[in-house]
Amino acid sequence: MSEPTRIPISGISKRQPEYEIEPLFLMRWSPRAMNGEILSENELMRLFEASRWAPSSFNEQEWRFLYARRDTPEWETFFNLLVDANKTWCKDAAVLVVVVGAKNFAKNGKANKVHSFDCGAAFQNLALQATSMNIVAHGMAGFDFDKAKSSLNVPDDFEVQAMIALGKPAPKDTLPKELQDKEEPSQRRPVKLSVCEGSFSF
Repeated sequence: MSEPTRIPISGISKRQPEYEIEPLFLMRWSPRAMNGEILSENELMRLFEASRWAPSSFNEQEWRFLYARRDTPEWETFFNLLVDANKTWCKDAAVLVVVVGAKNFAKNGKANKVHSFDCGAAFQNLALQATSMNIVAHGMAGFDFDKAKSSLNVPDDFEVQAMIALGKPAPKDTLPKELQDKEEPSQRRPVKLSVCEGSFSF
């Protein structure tokens, strides 16, 4: 039996950095088209393993990943958190993930003001690992945060941060017509519009 056709997801051909960086950063982007194929346990855990090695304040590793695989009892709970626009393409994801972060330091209970920052670093690690494996990893804010907290029993000392859709890539013509034109790597503003030496002067 022949292997299914693999759709490369690299965005590198349409992106040009201003300064030399590792190609993996240019390759990573956020496709929506997925083919519904399952991710193996090993593939999924490799993504979470990458996130494990993200930097965090006092090595707190504040992030927690709650997930549901398609065709399991948990899937509908996660899927129904999404806004309708995201449901149109997430229906073909292999896994849906809700990211939550501990709001307080475990060692002393004090507020951790950078917990969201550290959760973002963990997602970036996951996303770069996914890119290296030709797996779609698309972060989302388009879901019901309050419903996620209640339906997934997230404790009050954790904050819901984001959702992630994971899956094997598919051709863009499998998407609804209105999303097909968006299915390409986005560009970035010049680096000097994001940095300044000294105090805020944008």
